Amino acid sequence: MNSKQRTLKTEFTLSGVGLHTGKPATLVFKPAPENHGYKFKRVDVKGQPVIEADVDNVTDTSRGTTISQNGASVSTVEHLLASLVGMEIDNVLIEIDGPEVPIMDGSAILYTQAIEKAGYEDQAADREYYEIPHNIHYSEADRRVEMVAMPLDGYRLTCMIDYNSPVLGSQHAAISNIGEFKKEIASSRTFCFLHELEMLLKHGLIQGGDLNNAIVVVDKEVKSEELKHLAKLFNREDISVAKEGILDNIELRHQNEPARHKLLDMIGDLALVGRPLKGHIMAARPGHAANVAFAKKIKAQMKREKSKKYIKVYDPNMTPVYDTKQIMQILPHRQPLLLVDKILELSKNHVVGLKNVTMNEDLFMGHFPGSPVFPGVYQIEAMAQTGGILVLNTVPDPENWLTLFLKIENARFKAQVTPGDTIIFQCNLMQPIRRGIAQMKGVGMVGEKVVVEAELMAQIVKVKNLD
Repeated sequence: MNSKQRTLKTEFTLSGVGLHTGKPATLVFKPAPENHGYKFKRVDVKGQPVIEADVDNVTDTSRGTTISQNGASVSTVEHLLASLVGMEIDNVLIEIDGPEVPIMDGSAILYTQAIEKAGYEDQAADREYYEIPHNIHYSEADRRVEMVAMPLDGYRLTCMIDYNSPVLGSQHAAISNIGEFKKEIASSRTFCFLHELEMLLKHGLIQGGDLNNAIVVVDKEVKSEELKHLAKLFNREDISVAKEGILDNIELRHQNEPARHKLLDMIGDLALVGRPLKGHIMAARPGHAANVAFAKKIKAQMKREKSKKYIKVYDPNMTPVYDTKQIMQILPHRQPLLLVDKILELSKNHVVGLKNVTMNEDLFMGHFPGSPVFPGVYQIEAMAQTGGILVLNTVPDPENWLTLFLKIENARFKAQVTPGDTIIFQCNLMQPIRRGIAQMKGVGMVGEKVVVEAELMAQIVKVKNLD
């Protein structure tokens, strides 16, 4: 699996008709910057709203997956998204001039081939995989749906379908890694049962369907008059039932093509998690609604981990990058306002500092002396001093510079800090330092618990310039 993010080498265009709306649409696939992800832009709508391919934006799963944001929507996105995941493209902007992604031949192969032809470019940023940490289960008892994501260093998918039909009974499909997508999965077309096709036609719900982009499973006895009627609807001379129990409009590309297509849908719907996955996904009887619910469950786990693990748990006794004496050579602060005891990690983009909170500190004489709590403003100051080390690390003579904080935003205090606690602060640059101004995201943790977080903006100035 690739370690760097990828985007398209060149833009390309595809056109077609939406399966359900019957409306034509042209797609322009454009390269996008790092950490952009998958986004659609409705260029036919006033203001050209952008819709992020995110599970939180899913608004309908009844006949494909629809995402909506900023007053606009795009439907049937799953095959296109599956092709992007399958070709390991991370960042792309898709301009679309209609409400539905074209069905093409009912599979993802035409999208996949176009992506392959356009090529890709590796980007500087690392690909941020979400590694499934433990088994994550999802089930729907009434539909007998079972889905589980299990830890694995790779992306493996296994799918089983079972329609309790004499024609389309139990089928399995699997890939051991995402590199197999193009050959094994991309060409597998969507399918439906004849009774579903008749219902959809009756209600005008497949305006863009023809018999070239779907496998129709014949699950009942069909009279010749009915076949003639279907042939007329689809502008065919005649239609019959093939020996495999499907309409003879097309030949199967794989013996288990329906199961492979369900696996294709899973890949596309799970792309809405927002990050490439590492894990083994196993599913029995999945569908768009279940896929999306499962994706939401995975994303919820991601959010829980993010809230708990802004920074890893550090050993306070590890050998520091800077001890207190070395910090005093960089920062001008002194007791009682030197609030960083150690620097545990330092790079161009982040810093990790430590503050031991003890009852001996002067502030506890006046701040809730009967129930000592380390003040929130001191927590922010300690975080700012930790960030100051990061900013001052960019100049060769930090002793001649001061860090002045210009702005504090989105400060939140999530738990009390009391004497005996050790706070670990991590500050990460939100963007490169420009003109001596740094924007940082800071988080303070006691053990595995986040106690404070804030966004800080600071500027370094030479001491002589303060006069």
